[in-house]
Formats: sequence, C-alpha cells, structure tokens
Amino acid sequence: MVGDIKTNPGPERSSSSSSLNNTLDNTISLCNLKFRSIRNKIDFLHDFAEDIDILLLTETHLDERINDCTIFLESFSNIIQQKDRTNAGGGLLIYAKDEIRMSSIPITPPGLEAIYNACRRQYQDQPNPLQVTALVKYWLGGPDPLDYISMYSNPGDENRGIPPHWHYISYGLSDLHGDGRVHDHQFRMNGNEGPSGFGFELTFRLKREQGETNPPTWPATLMQALSRYVFQTENVLYSGDHVPWNMPLDGSESRIQHMLMAEDAQLLPISTPFGSVNFVQIIGLCEEELRAAQHWNGPGVIELVRSIPCAGGPWLITDMRRGETIFEIDPHLQDRVDQGIETEGSNLSGVNSRCSWEEPGEGSEDYFNEDDNHMHEERRNSNELDRPRISDFDSEQIKATLKKGLTRPSNFGRRDSRENFEYDRQSRKQSFDSTCSDGPTELLRTRSLDAVHLKFNLEAGQLLPLALRGRLKHGRHFTFMSALNDTAITLVSLSVNGSIADENHPFAAHGPWLQVLLTDDFIEEMNIDIEELLNPEEVEFPKTYSWPERRLIVTILPDEV
Repeated sequence: MVGDIKTNPGPERSSSSSSLNNTLDNTISLCNLKFRSIRNKIDFLHDFAEDIDILLLTETHLDERINDCTIFLESFSNIIQQKDRTNAGGGLLIYAKDEIRMSSIPITPPGLEAIYNACRRQYQDQPNPLQVTALVKYWLGGPDPLDYISMYSNPGDENRGIPPHWHYISYGLSDLHGDGRVHDHQFRMNGNEGPSGFGFELTFRLKREQGETNPPTWPATLMQALSRYVFQTENVLYSGDHVPWNMPLDGSESRIQHMLMAEDAQLLPISTPFGSVNFVQIIGLCEEELRAAQHWNGPGVIELVRSIPCAGGPWLITDMRRGETIFEIDPHLQDRVDQGIETEGSNLSGVNSRCSWEEPGEGSEDYFNEDDNHMHEERRNSNELDRPRISDFDSEQIKATLKKGLTRPSNFGRRDSRENFEYDRQSRKQSFDSTCSDGPTELLRTRSLDAVHLKFNLEAGQLLPLALRGRLKHGRHFTFMSALNDTAITLVSLSVNGSIADENHPFAAHGPWLQVLLTDDFIEEMNIDIEELLNPEEVEFPKTYSWPERRLIVTILPDEV
C-alpha cells in the first residue's frame, strides 16, 4: 500500500455495527500482520479479527492452488486485494468488514507494472530482483527522483563474446503513477499517446567480476545523479548524447570517467497507460572516447565501442577495469573519427565555456597593422597542413548543471543546424529577454557592430579549429555560451538560415548574444591561422590573432586567467 496514500473519506456503515461499539463513528481500526503462511492460521484470525475493521496480511504464502473459500473470514466478505506469491515467500491479502465500502487500489502503479512486465519477459527466472529504493520518495520531498533501481544478473552469451554482467534498470523518469504526483500529465490530450513523463528510463550494464555474487550499488547512485540533472533541467537524454563526468564512475582510479547514451541492447520501447517509454543505456567511456563523441558524433562512437569486445561489445557492457581506450586497442579507429569529422562534420554545436566579447575601443587599431598581415601571410605560405588532430577538451557542463542548472551542450548537437537556425535564435533570445534585468526587454535591440574582439580561455579556444573544420565548413553554426553569465558567441556560416548577421553586417548583437558571420574564404583563412591551437603546448599564451581587413580580433587566454 505504500506509495498509494490517498485521503480516506471514512467508512460507510450500517446503523447497527456490532464490531465498533467501543469506537467513535468516524474512526476505523486497522491491523497489519506478517504471517508465514495463512493456511493453518484461519481459526486464529476468526477470533483475533473480531474487533478489526481492515486487516492487512503479508507473507501469506498463497498461490493459485488455494481456494478462496478456505481463507473466508466471517464478517469480512470484502477481500480488497489478493496478490499471490511469486517465489518461496511473499503473498498479500487485505480484508475489510462488510460495513466498510472501499474500492480496489492497484498494488503496483500501472506505469511501474508496465516496466516490470518488460523486465519479466527478459528475466523470467528473476521475478523479484534486488532493488535499490529511495528511502524518501521524490514526491514526498526526498532528493532522489528514481523510486527504484532493479539489478538483474545477466548470464551474457559466450558464443557471441558477451560476458556475464549486471543489468540495472531505473523506475521514475517515466510516469509510474499517472496521478500528477511527479509528472505533469494534464497536457496529455490523447490518452497514452506521446511520452510517459520524460519518455525514458535509464539502464546500465556492468561487467560482472569473477566470483561476484551481489551487484555493486554505485551504478544506482550514478543513475540517481543523472536523473536529478534531468529533473532540474528538463533535458531529456537520447541515444548518442554524451555526458562528461570528469571522475571515475565508481569512485576508483578507473579510466572510465565519462558516459555516452545508447539504446538498450535488449529492452525495446514499450507503451504504458501513461505513454511510451524508451530504455536509454549508459556506456562508460575514457577521456579520448568522450572527445571523439564530442568532436564527431555520439552514434559513430557507439559503433566503434560496439566493435571492440573488451570495450563494450554488441551489448555495450561497461568494464570499469578496462585500461586501454578503443584507439589504443585499434589505432585505425582514430582515422575513422578524423575522416568522419572531415566528411560528415561535427554534431557538437555548442559548449559552456569561459568567453566574452567586446567592441574594440580606443587603441585597438594597434591590432590591425601591417606586421599582423605579414605574419598571417607567412603562416599561410608555410608547410602543408598536417592531418587535423583534436586537442584535449574537458567539458564540465553536466557537473555544473547538477549544481547550477545550466543547459548541457548536447542539446545543440542533436538538431541538424543546416535545417534552420530560427529555433536556436528564438530560444536564445527568449532566454536573454527573460534573464536580463538591466531594463525593459523591449530595450534589447539587435544592432550591428563595426568590429569585435572575442576572448576565450584556452579550453574553449582549442575548440575553434573544430568549430571551423567540423561545423562552419559544413554549413553549420557553433555557439560558445559563457558559464559565468548570459554572454554567448555564435559563429555562423553563409548557409545558416535565420541568422541576425549577414555579409554586409557580419557582426550583430542582441543583448549579450553576439553572432559572427564567416564567409567561406574567411573560414579557410582562419583555419590556417589558428591551426597551432591543435598543439597548445607549443604556443605561448595569451595569444592574439587579428584579421584587420575583417575587423576581427581573437584572444586566447590561459585557463587560469
């Protein structure tokens, strides 16, 4: 009955109630007893329950072989709920006096039951798996959004190279109850069409250590943390999304410190009374694998991980003892990533970073001089470009989100920006209009600038080559959002629709949001000039790049500044 607490209007009784002579008219007596089989205790219950109105019995050990007439109690014709056992123990029975009019309440919430059924089909031999349970439910003020995390023992498939592992499945990101206690369901107009709650549950597959008899519980803590992020930001996790965590997932010294989302290898999407539910599986990644997902795309890296048995294999099983990256195991995989960025572009279209912009003031003309022109011309005529190599970038946006509620970058990368930029523009505009407090929102106007000076910390600056090569060169855009305030810098190409900048006015600002339009020839020029950022250890910072004819200055500052 826990989890289904509702206001009780009180029992309806006949005028001649013999069992409640010594009680007030608006009270009822309830007793909860734990039995070890009810079969030989019926006579005891006949005597004991004479002055009880509602009797709740657990561990009854009833099953389909027991006829209802054998558990009949005089004056208790209402058997509200009967749930037979599913293993050696269990069983639930609820009696109510004849005078009490009550309706049946499902023991298991419908949304929860739908997920249970999907798991039972997969794990028929484990009807009652071990579970991690939130001590205080989220809807009662507890900190953990997930009501439960079930932990199943999966034997794997030796013939397919799939090792035995633990399979963790969450309950709570989808709507389990359907009564609005967690998820707002008033918007649902067509029954169970559309997503249930956030439309997904998390899963995780952890390689089982030799001799391990019980599943570790740290994955449940990890899943709760990710769920808090989803509830705080309302950002849904999809297959292909990456989650920088920047610390070993299990708190050890493991190289597995980040996550990538994929479709669960076995659990297919289901329909529940409250909508559809997908199962999104967490995959543990090393730093270099996360970087590939950030700079290329998540689905591509999923297939690379799937191709290496010890890194994940067909079912994408995480091995926290893995000491090598997929690129160390098979160096040719890095070529596939580089080729993918060159031919397909990058799905990463925005990052939280330390960045700022300003209009160059008095004395800024010093940046626009002939020495700079000579330096850039010299660099353009230097040796042939080496194959681009993405430098280390360690985004902490998810951790920041858990603390501050910032938007994660993968929201940008999921949508193909070549379709239309209007959505991003309007969304960002609404964000600025709603958060700027310097004056009325109508005073925020779009204005053109003659010149701009962009400033990035080194971590963000290292992504400039990727922004040019993997995004703008493919007709897309890239946004740097400040992690400190509402400042944003969006680099756009000519192919992006809906930009507030154009060829005649390449610098346009709306409040703290700046758009910089780069023509195709300027993209190539910049790409050559900032190539050295791919090897930052060879560059002395701060470093300033200027393009006098383009009226653009870019300064890269050390991270500690």
